[in-house]
Formats: sequence, structure tokens, C-alpha cells
Amino acid sequence: MREQDGMELLRFITCGSVDDGKSTLIGRLLFDSKQIFDDQLAAVEADSARHGTQGDAVDLALLVDGLSAEREQGITIDVAYRFFNSARRKFIVADTPGHEQYTRNMVTGASTADAAVLLVDARKGVLTQTRRHSYLARLVGIRHLVLAVNKMDLVDHDRQAFDGICADYRLFAEQIGVPDWTAIPLSALTGANVMERSSAMQWYDGPSLLEVLETVPLDTAADAAKPLRLPVQWVNRPSHDFRGFAGQIAAGTLAPGTEVRIAPSGRTTHVARIVTSDGDLDEARAGQSVTITFADEVDCSRGDVIAAASAPPEVADRFEATIVWMAEEDLLPGRGYWLKIGTQTVTATVQRPKYEVNVNTLEQLAAPTLRLNAIGVAEVATDREIVFEPYAAEGASTNKVLGGFILIDKLSNATVACGMLHFALRRAHNIHRQHLEIGRDTHAVIKGQKPAVLWFTGLSGAGKSTIANIVEKKLAERGRHTFLLDGDNVRHGLNRDLGFTEADRIENIRRVGEVARLMADAGLIVLTAFISPFRAERAMVRAMLPEGEFIEIFIDTPLADAEQRDVKGLYAKARAGELKNFTGIDSPYEPPEAPDIRIDTTQMSAEEAAELIVEALLKRR
Repeated sequence: MREQDGMELLRFITCGSVDDGKSTLIGRLLFDSKQIFDDQLAAVEADSARHGTQGDAVDLALLVDGLSAEREQGITIDVAYRFFNSARRKFIVADTPGHEQYTRNMVTGASTADAAVLLVDARKGVLTQTRRHSYLARLVGIRHLVLAVNKMDLVDHDRQAFDGICADYRLFAEQIGVPDWTAIPLSALTGANVMERSSAMQWYDGPSLLEVLETVPLDTAADAAKPLRLPVQWVNRPSHDFRGFAGQIAAGTLAPGTEVRIAPSGRTTHVARIVTSDGDLDEARAGQSVTITFADEVDCSRGDVIAAASAPPEVADRFEATIVWMAEEDLLPGRGYWLKIGTQTVTATVQRPKYEVNVNTLEQLAAPTLRLNAIGVAEVATDREIVFEPYAAEGASTNKVLGGFILIDKLSNATVACGMLHFALRRAHNIHRQHLEIGRDTHAVIKGQKPAVLWFTGLSGAGKSTIANIVEKKLAERGRHTFLLDGDNVRHGLNRDLGFTEADRIENIRRVGEVARLMADAGLIVLTAFISPFRAERAMVRAMLPEGEFIEIFIDTPLADAEQRDVKGLYAKARAGELKNFTGIDSPYEPPEAPDIRIDTTQMSAEEAAELIVEALLKRR
């Protein structure tokens, strides 16, 4: 292995439709490059016999399809990574799934790849999944693509079949702007044109697949030529006299003495040292993980970006982005998700998509949301400014690390989407917070009270409005300044344009939360009576307010009791199918897991509940 230490490393993926031979191709590369141990080969031979391979042939796909479910079905489900090397270069190859339902796995494999090998069955030609994977490869910034027309042995190595597929693909590649692609006729099963050129296709005078992979330009060279970008992963403080900033250089180069700017703060300083476990470096470049120290004491922490002083990155909080939705549950516009970009983590909301892309026709379709494997363009807003650069395949001001992001569901912690930032929206730069001389503290002093938001949540008919109304009367008797925001009343005015879909319910609560926050800023005690069925949106409103000012009050009433009251006749309509998306019937209610106050309406009257709430509030103040 010592002679390989200085060799270049190429990361690439194999992709394409189901049963185009991706796993077999990787198995061939591993087999012919002699990267298989004897015990591995023996196991594959045994599996080949067990799974029905004809004759004495070894099923090379089994070297990659590691999951038992894959072996049983003969398909790839997960992303399988394999390492091999040639005389000129080292390789890490990701075998990605062909099934549309596993598109998210393909995106995962493609996100770190320098090149893509797109397989096409010579008998079937260019398919929808061929187009989808080409589009996704282009989308995630893969610059080099190999069109591997596989199974040429099954069409008698026919040149016309190969030329026809190339002509079809060329039209699509031009439409989506694939900058660099090479077509190779091959057979993964026989090895023709995989490692070496084959005499079976003498009409083909191009390179073998391995020859192309050995000469693909690496992205690290282009990244090193860009302005310095070093997202800070960790502040290293092993002792009181050492403070270093660790991370992987995403672009550019640096050396001791380099002038840098810390984003987003804008502070400038100079690099003092580049520290590694093997000693200090005189220079470091894109792709290297280092720890650096500064000549001055400047504030810098995880999530900041160390950048070239003369060419800093942008900072904004509203963007246009392409989003690949990867979750079984649909995107909920307006819901808060965790957004991770580089080493930064913020809360983000996605607006209703501008359009969804039909990857087969490239048509832009109207879409109220994004479903599993959908690709769309939408506006994304973050709760604070982030450091970013556009994610694109070309250009000095583009950066995968600072332009690519993932969205994470706050409750399940599941990754639900990946995305690529296009640009900051102009209004993000034009809108600034205005400093006001009279703030919330002054308003509170004038009113002689501390502001709060009493958030009443529960099923329809639970008694939220009744109890909130009594609480407000009791607070008024004590001279407190209050305002009650009731769900029905708000929908007559501020939110009259909203319906009762999940997306509309989320937007309803977002608007009410913003109004409640403004009223709290004015020093008021705000009472809100809303079903607010989703925990994520209640948590979103809590995050808008200073700690301790949001008081979640769960009016806990059994569904049967609430339905029995049914003073508005809503449950009866919902049961009859006349009222859709009704909470508790055909739309879920997520009860608070740890409310600040829980009212069991089966154990106390509305008057008793109100008195308990007022006493609890006054004790807090």
C-alpha cells in the first residue's frame, strides 16, 4: 500500500435504471483489478450457486449487493461503497439504487462524487430513470459523466444500437446542460471495454471505462483555485494557551500570514499557524482537514466561515433553492425544519413550491407541495442569516459545501430533503431591522407587568376559548393589560384567506405567533385560543419568544367529551364527511408531551381551571 499513498483518489458513482448492470460492473472492476480476497470469492461462488447463476459463472453483482433483501430480489436498495485501485489512481465507487423509490439513496451517493457512470441497457435504451439520474447528477454538481451502454453482448455488439442510444441521450444531455460526457459500449458480464478495449467491438476506437476513470480531472484542483473557504467545525482548546479552529478547507488555499475574514461577523485577522498531527504546514489547500491559529484574539466559533479577506462569501436569510424531497411524508410549506449547511444549523421554512420538475420532459409543473422523490424550486427562509455561496457546477463563486444543504424534521430527526441554493433573494438584502428607542422592557415597565403568551391548545370543543375568556377577566380585575386572540375571530380577518389543510394550519399558527410576539413586545399578556394541532408549530412559536414567556396550556378533554358538547355542530359534519381535515376525526392532533400547565376538564370546572391558571401565572412573575 505504500506506493499508493501519493496516488490521486477519484470518487464516482454508478447509476441508471433497474437491472442495467451497475452492481455487475463494479464487481467486474473489483474482480479484474484483483481486489477480492480468496474467502470473498469463495463466498460469492457459493451464493452464485445458491441464487441460481447459470453454469459455472460467478455472479459478480453479489460482491456489491450486500443486503440479504437485495440478494433475494436481485436489486440494489442501499448505497454500497467499494474501494479499488489501478496503476494510476485510487477509486471509491458508490453503487446506487435504480428503483425510483430509492432515488434519495442515489442522491446521497452522488453528493460526494467527482464523476458518474450512467449505465444503459443496450436492449432498452434511454429510460425515464436514465433521465432522472442524469438530471440529479447534474443537479448535485457532478461535472464528468460516462454513458456506459451495457450488455452489448446481448445485442451482438451492434454498432447501430449503440449509436442510436448515444443520439437519444445527446438530445437530453443538451437540454439539461451536461457539460462533459463520454459514451462507451461495454459488457460488464464479459468484461469487454471495462478494463481494456475489446476486440469484440472493433468498430469502437475510444477508451475503455478504466482509461476514462484514470484521466477524469479531479474537482479538488478547481476548488483550490477558488477563494478560501474554511467552515469551522470545532474550536480546539486542549490547553489554556492554545486556541485553534478546526475544519476541512472547502475551497482555496492558505498559509501562515494569509489575511482572512471571519463570516458572518466580518472581523479580519491573519493566520499564524497551520497545525496537523504530523506537524505544522507551510500551506494547505482544498480537501485538507487542518487546525489553524490566528495572530489576534478574534471571536470565531463553530458555524463561522474563515474566508479570504479580499473575497468574502455572501450572508443572507432568504433564498431560492432546488429541493429534492426524500421523505414519505409530503413537504409542509411553512413548517420549521432544521437546515444544515456546512457546519451551520438553523431553523428554516420552505414556501409553497414555485414549480416541480418533470425529469422526463423537463416541464415545470404547478405543485402545492413536494412528495417523495419530487424535485422542485421554492423559496427558503432561515431564522437568522447564514454564510453561503450558490451551489452550481461551474464558476469561481460556487461552492458545494456552502451551497448544498439538508432539511431535518425537528421531531423525528429524520433527513427529509436535500437542496441546492441558487441565490439570495434581493429583499433579503433590502430589508433590515430598524432600531427602536422604546423597546419591550420599557413597555413592560409602563404597564407594570412582565409580558407573556398564554397558549391554549386542545381539541375543538375542549373549552379553550371559554377558559381563556375567564382567565382574561380575572387578569383584568387584577389590573393586568391583556389581549385575547381567538382562533375563530382571527380567521374572520387576518387569516381569512387560509383553509384547513395541514399547510394552511401551519401558516395560520405562524401568523398568530408573529402577532402574539409583537403584542408581547408591547408589554401585554397575550392569550391565544387555537387548536394548534402540531407540536412543531407550537415549538416554533415558543422559539419566537424569550425563555419563560411562552406558557403552553393543554386543555385536556377526551375526544368523546368534546364531541358530545359539539356546540357548533362541527363533529357531526366531520363524521358525515361534510367537513374535511377536521382535527380528531380525519386530521391528527398531537398533544403536548410536557405542557407548562395541564387542565383536565373531566376533573374541574372552567372557573376552577381559570383560577388555577391565573395563580400559576402570577407565581411565575
